[in-house]
Amino acid sequence: MLPNPRPFASRGTSRGAALVACAWLAGACPLAGVAAEQDPAGRRQQERLDEANRKEGEALLRLADAAMAGRPVSADFPLAWRNDFLKAQPGTFVPFTITIDRAKVSAPTVLMYVRAVRRRSTEQRSAFDAIFPVDVQEDPGQPIRITRGFAVAPGDYDVYVAVRERPRDPLAVRQRQLKAAVLKQPLSVPDFWTGELATSSIMLANRLDVIAGSVSPDELLERPYVIGQHEAEVNFDGRFRRTGELVVVFLIYNPTVTPDKHFDLQVDYHLFERAGPGEPPGAARDTGDHPPARPGERYVSRTNPQRFNPDAMGGLYDGSADRPVLAGQGIPLSSFHQGEYRLGITVTDLLSRKTLSRDVTFTVVGS
Repeated sequence: MLPNPRPFASRGTSRGAALVACAWLAGACPLAGVAAEQDPAGRRQQERLDEANRKEGEALLRLADAAMAGRPVSADFPLAWRNDFLKAQPGTFVPFTITIDRAKVSAPTVLMYVRAVRRRSTEQRSAFDAIFPVDVQEDPGQPIRITRGFAVAPGDYDVYVAVRERPRDPLAVRQRQLKAAVLKQPLSVPDFWTGELATSSIMLANRLDVIAGSVSPDELLERPYVIGQHEAEVNFDGRFRRTGELVVVFLIYNPTVTPDKHFDLQVDYHLFERAGPGEPPGAARDTGDHPPARPGERYVSRTNPQRFNPDAMGGLYDGSADRPVLAGQGIPLSSFHQGEYRLGITVTDLLSRKTLSRDVTFTVVGS
């Protein structure tokens, strides 16, 4: 068995992230951050700030328009994309993270514009678009990571992300050249509303915190890894130190529920290690009571199975069709040696006998 895994489970909540109408160009998000004074000089100052604000937004939209039209666009720094998928009300929620090389950006703040459009659609309207102002936090040695989210209907999309530096003084007569970049990301969004047993993306996290209160749909766009009463600090590169803990988080959707609201799920976790040079796969610590190792792997161990039913959950899940079950656990890594691993996850609906298999890979590095 793996060493003392820390299980957790609670009722999840469906995400109701509303589409955001971009009020940036209308001056609803003034750069000054405070209301202008009512004297003429104060009003003129605010008008100049609003005009600078409008021009910043228009510059971002032009970048996205150019990318959609296939014209050359700015590429002053590379943008890297990663995302997850969760069930939303309605549709599917897409938490995503944009990573930027910190050395390539010199401004303390940037604007990010996100536009999602259906692929091969005749509609001109975007399925989602919004502008996000972002403070670039000083964290030497770490890349810039911007995490946001949006909700769309299932289907195939192209997502355009435009990022542009902001001027330190928006009213300066002479401005330095602002760096910018655009990313086009194809995205196939799954449908979790079919009624079939399903899971969200399997998310690796450094920690899972309990939060007080609820988060509004608009707040979810900027805190997309709030799940019910928890918030995950996602691990972006899958690298964990031996002194830490591997936290696995995911949601189970559409279990079989009887008329009296009984359900019964079991989740099994099996750990496999990539065999080192000259090591035969599947030899060490292999009990045989597990899914087979893949080529180049060897079986390590498993955790105790998790059960999710009304008795085990103490009434935290009422069997409603739109409420997922939060599953996962924390596994201490102190007994692991450095290397690459795969965690195989099997979800079994014990009432319907349907099963799902999911995999997630991670790397254990030195302390």
